[in-house]
Amino acid sequence: MSDTELLALAGVSKRFGGVLALDRVDLTVRAGTVHALLGENGAGKSTLIKMIAGVHEPDSGSITVDGRQVRIRDTATAETLGIATIHQELNLVPTMSVAENITLGRTPRRFGLVNRKEMRRIAQQALDRVGLQVDLDAQVGTLGIAGQQLIEIAKALSVDARLLVLDEPTAALTSTETTQLFEIMRRLRDSGVGMVFISHHLEEITEIADTVTVLRDGTFIDQVPAGTPEDRLVQLMVGRSVDALFPRRTPPLGEQKLQVTELSAAGRFDHVSLSVRAGEVVGLAGLVGAGRTELLRAIAGADPYHSGQVHVGEDAVPAGDIRAAVANGIGHVPEDRKTQGLVSLLSVEDNIGLATLRRSAHGPLADLRGQHRAAQQISEKLQIKMTNVRQPVAALSGGNQQKVVFGRWLLAESHVLLLDEPTRGVDVGSKVELYELINSLTAAGTAVLLASSELPEVLGMSDRVIVMSRGRIAGELSPDEATPDTVMSLAVKEVEPTSVH
Repeated sequence: MSDTELLALAGVSKRFGGVLALDRVDLTVRAGTVHALLGENGAGKSTLIKMIAGVHEPDSGSITVDGRQVRIRDTATAETLGIATIHQELNLVPTMSVAENITLGRTPRRFGLVNRKEMRRIAQQALDRVGLQVDLDAQVGTLGIAGQQLIEIAKALSVDARLLVLDEPTAALTSTETTQLFEIMRRLRDSGVGMVFISHHLEEITEIADTVTVLRDGTFIDQVPAGTPEDRLVQLMVGRSVDALFPRRTPPLGEQKLQVTELSAAGRFDHVSLSVRAGEVVGLAGLVGAGRTELLRAIAGADPYHSGQVHVGEDAVPAGDIRAAVANGIGHVPEDRKTQGLVSLLSVEDNIGLATLRRSAHGPLADLRGQHRAAQQISEKLQIKMTNVRQPVAALSGGNQQKVVFGRWLLAESHVLLLDEPTRGVDVGSKVELYELINSLTAAGTAVLLASSELPEVLGMSDRVIVMSRGRIAGELSPDEATPDTVMSLAVKEVEPTSVH
């Protein structure tokens, strides 16, 4: 680790309208180190890295590069200072070649023509630095996400970037691709490159970072070693002690709310039977392809099924009828909130009111004033961080977008909630908030059926665990019986058609 200070931000603040996004934040990055930036969605991380990248200028405070105070007016200025940012949305042209993308904006020329030999030399040298073997003439769009990300890093190194800012670089990568990326980051660190690394995964920060700066609500909280225990990091992020990441509190259970009997859909799930009582969280575990998502969509009326029945209380819910499912009190938080749970072009209030717009209407006229008032109340109750309820939902962080989806069913007074990967893509602080929301819903008598690929989440938040394997129920486990080993042994089991009641 070097003592050479590459970058220092001292007391930087930034305000957007009436919102103070950053308030007197400090950050120091040294050569040959990986400096992690940690905080909940909305903590100010994006604003801070955009200052480093030249997208935003601070309203106050100072930025120093190599010991000299500078003004980073734009991305070109950042580049001349040796700073390159790898954003989540990659800045590549899919239809151009690898070599063309690496030299984009500074294509070498000779006698007014593109010097392809020099372009290929520059590109190959950059690819060698990241250890990527790929055809220089291949279109970037034909490469996978991991390959494209390495092209971005190579592009940054080709202009002699000494400071790399990596914004959620592992979000779309497999574990193998993440391991490859970390090996490259270690080589760059050993060569003296400094890096700012953003990730929601605490285990990744422990593995790759040297130092961690924690932000909360736009303010600097602390700078700690990357080996700091996760419990302490979570406490710094959320501002309170978190005794357990899964704060499940089981209320007294009430009557049976949801009854699924012998539900089958060819090729998706077969003879599935289960029940959920008021106040209960029943977890659905299983490997990818086990049929959990397909089952929840069928119960919610989003997809048809061929045989079996769904009852809410004493009332039968017709197959393949979303409106009937909603009318019977079923709410569905889907696996992919961006494409299935939200209408990104609409506002927060419009998205919250989607399930109740028809019910609250006065004849043919929507009750827009009432919907606005209700959306404000729900947003305040869920503490959704936003400018106002008319803000586009696409502008919110992942955790707050998920709260909007929850808020829709809260407004609809749904008493059966189907949760499919409810905390995917949200930070640890927002996860705890969503878990507490589940607790409050079950305390009010809501029945919850929760499917998640995160086994600790299923084990930590469920009062019972039902394990699916290849579209069938492999077994049911009580809290005392449910362990990673018992769940996985059922998840890989060959199952004949059975019922669980």
